[in-house]
Amino acid sequence: MIMSNRKLNVFLPLLFAVVLALGMFLGHKMPGSNNGGATVFFNKPNRGPLQEVMDLIKAKYVDSLNTDDLQQEAIEGLLTHLDPHSIYIPPAELQRVNEDMEGNFEGIGVEFNITADTVNVVSVLSGGPSETAGIQTGDKILSVNDSLVAGNSITPDKIRKLLRGPAGSIVNTLVLRQQKQLKIPIKRGVIPLYSVDASYMAAPEVGYIKISKFSATTYDEFMKAIHQLEKQGMKKLVIDLRQNPGGYLDAATRIADELLEDQKLIVYTKGKDFPRTDYKTKRPGMFEKGALAILTDEGSASASEILAGAVQDWDRGTIIGRRTFGKGLVQEQYDLDNGGALRLTVARYYIPSGRSIQKPYGKGHDDYDDDIAERYHHGELVNKDSIKIIDTIPYKTASGRRVYGGGGITPDIFIPFDTSRFTPTLTAIYTRNTFSNFAYYYYTGHKEVFGPFRDAGAFAKGFQLSNELMNDFKTYAKKDSVPGLDHLTPRDEMEIRTRLKAMLARQLYRTEGFYETINADDPMVKKALEVVEKEK
Repeated sequence: MIMSNRKLNVFLPLLFAVVLALGMFLGHKMPGSNNGGATVFFNKPNRGPLQEVMDLIKAKYVDSLNTDDLQQEAIEGLLTHLDPHSIYIPPAELQRVNEDMEGNFEGIGVEFNITADTVNVVSVLSGGPSETAGIQTGDKILSVNDSLVAGNSITPDKIRKLLRGPAGSIVNTLVLRQQKQLKIPIKRGVIPLYSVDASYMAAPEVGYIKISKFSATTYDEFMKAIHQLEKQGMKKLVIDLRQNPGGYLDAATRIADELLEDQKLIVYTKGKDFPRTDYKTKRPGMFEKGALAILTDEGSASASEILAGAVQDWDRGTIIGRRTFGKGLVQEQYDLDNGGALRLTVARYYIPSGRSIQKPYGKGHDDYDDDIAERYHHGELVNKDSIKIIDTIPYKTASGRRVYGGGGITPDIFIPFDTSRFTPTLTAIYTRNTFSNFAYYYYTGHKEVFGPFRDAGAFAKGFQLSNELMNDFKTYAKKDSVPGLDHLTPRDEMEIRTRLKAMLARQLYRTEGFYETINADDPMVKKALEVVEKEK
């Protein structure tokens, strides 16, 4: 035993030397050993020419450059070769985009505008941080945390950055109220971004719900609205999806589940590397029975088209309005190391009849973006017969009605766009934001006029726009250099009165008041009421 260990001790150094030499020889013969590269076990990844060029510019270029801007332009250039909905979201914009989709942000809960270089509080969120602190509509914000916010350089984005911050933190404001300066500290909180803009009884037994987008909170907001309307006797429903750009697929399918019977296909998605996924109704819905109408227009897209398309394909309700946008692509969002994100199209969606409603995008992004303008120019927005059916393959609804895909949802009942709203006078009023600014100005100086109205419904039915108020508006609008106010056509006069009353309602009751007031003279809403009221 001892002898054996001694022999091992003698030959051990020699054994190590042989092994070391053999290792060096084999290492020399392995790939990469003669060109300075690592062995196959540790081979560095191929950066690709795009990253190589960026690295060389950063390290060697004669002048200093903002490489972040270069990278953003390179990414955006790359994405122009994909579909129009695959987009890059820069780090500076990601928080705003995510807040909009998540349905809330952290701030103080006020709506403001900037006129004459002054930040005016237009409305205060009921129950929010600002109302709790004592901020009132009509207050003028002079400074935020010692930062002056009056003057030529102030912008809405700068104000938002100053007012927003982590919930629970304090923002110190100096406001001007009736010529008195007040220091008001406000404790920031979580502020909801509602996607159900209005819900009210539009007629006996008929409820109306306006959905502006499909965010993380939309389904819960919709269910709350349904419950409240049913308590008021709702048996028929109008859902307004006009100018709704879409959002989360889940929000649209969950709402569809409340409208369609069990085990109905709502939509399915499929892509090259994205296996088919079916979305079906799963449970008894809150409104599976009862007359239903859905309002759409050229601004209704994506998730809006899923909901409208499923209702149309199952013959569950009547689609009223104009052909929808035509976005049938599914995006997934991927976070990037620089703090930005890539929203990449991974699949197409198909509604129950099997049709895709995605309009063509093979002629480039500019052609795609100009599609709505082209619809207007060739008369589609005012004449149903001018609608161009892109996909000539006929599909059928559950009852056998013929429908088409390849470019949006074509409504069952067409309502033309009112082109008379774009006279020079009205265009100037809209572009100068005169309606909104005057509503704020008039409300803050005449609060006593609005005292008798307990809610938006009472205002919509009872408030009358006097000739004196109309003359005040004309005087105000002339200061905005609005032309033609002394020679208004009857149509312009009616439009101004209707819109002005709606903006005053918005000043008082936010979007709920606006829609309940403006819809009283809306031809699409009137048609929807006529259709659902006829059904038993």
